[in-house]
Amino acid sequence: MKVALIGCGRVAKHYRTMLAEPLLSDVQVVGVADVDAVKRDDFAEHFGAVAASSVEECIERSNPDLVVIATPSGLHAEHTRVALEHHRHVLAEKPAAMLPSEIRSLDTLARQRERMYGVAFQNRLNPAIQLLRSCVEEDRFGAVTSLSVRLRWSREQSYYEDGWHGTWKMDGGVINQQAIHHVDVLQWLFGPITEVSATIGNRLNRLEAEDTLVAAFRTSAGALGTLEATTAARPRDYEASLTVTAEGGVARVGGVALNLVDEFDFVSARADDARRARESSIPVPTGYGLSHGPLLRHIADRLKSGRTDAPVNAIDSVHTCEVIHALYRSHEVHGWVPVGEQTQSARLGKVSS
Repeated sequence: MKVALIGCGRVAKHYRTMLAEPLLSDVQVVGVADVDAVKRDDFAEHFGAVAASSVEECIERSNPDLVVIATPSGLHAEHTRVALEHHRHVLAEKPAAMLPSEIRSLDTLARQRERMYGVAFQNRLNPAIQLLRSCVEEDRFGAVTSLSVRLRWSREQSYYEDGWHGTWKMDGGVINQQAIHHVDVLQWLFGPITEVSATIGNRLNRLEAEDTLVAAFRTSAGALGTLEATTAARPRDYEASLTVTAEGGVARVGGVALNLVDEFDFVSARADDARRARESSIPVPTGYGLSHGPLLRHIADRLKSGRTDAPVNAIDSVHTCEVIHALYRSHEVHGWVPVGEQTQSARLGKVSS
C-alpha cells in the first residue's frame, strides 16, 4: 500500500515510528506534504518520498493509494475533500472534521467515488477495549448503572502557541483534541449518549477553548455518567480510563491510553476472565498507544481485497462529533442539552473569540 502523509507535525512523528514496525513492512510512504519546508524535507528524506507543499501536488507527484490526513484539525475536511476528489482512499486523524455536516458531506462524496473514508479512532482496536466490546456483545454487563471517563493529561503552554491548537476555529480544547478518543470509545461501547450537561474552564493554560471540562451525561439505555478531562495535570500524563458499573459486574480500563484492564469482576465469573484481562493489558509508551499500526494493517488488508469499508468509518464518528458539540453547547447555554444534529456549538469550527 502506497501512502501519502499530509502534515508532518506531532502525530506524524508517531506514524513515522510505527511505520518502521514489521507489521507494516508492505506499507510504503511515497509522498509527504507540509507548508513547513524543514519538516517535510526531513520526512521526505527519512522515507525516501516526494516532498510537496500541498495535498494536490503530493497526490499528483507520488500517486498514493491512501492519503493520511494529519494536518491541523480545522483543515481535515478541506484536505479530505481534495484527496477524495482525486479518487484516493482517506484515513483522517481525529476529528474527521470540525462539524458533523462536513463528515456527512464527505462520506457522501467517498461513496460516490467508491473510496474508503476512515477516521483514526485507533483506541477501538486496543486489546483492553476489544475485551470490553466482547462483553457488551455477549451481554455480560446487563443493565449498565453508571459510566465514568477520566482523562488526566499534561500539555504545557508551549503546546498552545503554534497558532492553531486550542483555537475555536481550528481545534477546540481538551474535549475535541484529546478526550475525543475516550468519548468515542464510550459512545461506541455504551452509547448513544442522548443528553449532556457540561462546564469548561482554563486552569493552568491560556487558550481560546478549554484545558479542563467536567460533565454529566445520560445514554439511550438510561445509564448515567460523568466525564472529567484536563490537560492541566502536572508534570506528565497520568490516566485515560473508562469505568463501567453494571448489573452484571464492574470493569475499568485505564493506564495512560485505555490500555490496561484494572478491574474485571463479574457476578457470573468465567474461568478465563483473569487470563483474558491479563492478556488484554498492554503497556504503552505514550498516550498515542500502539493501535495505529493495527489500524493501518486492517486498512491495507481491506484495500488489497477490494473492500472500501474502513475499520472505523468516518460516518460512524458523526455521533462522537455531535457529543462534542453538545458538550460545548451545554456550557454555552448553562444547562442540559440533547445530542444530535439540532445541537451545535456556537463556536467550535466556526469562529475565534
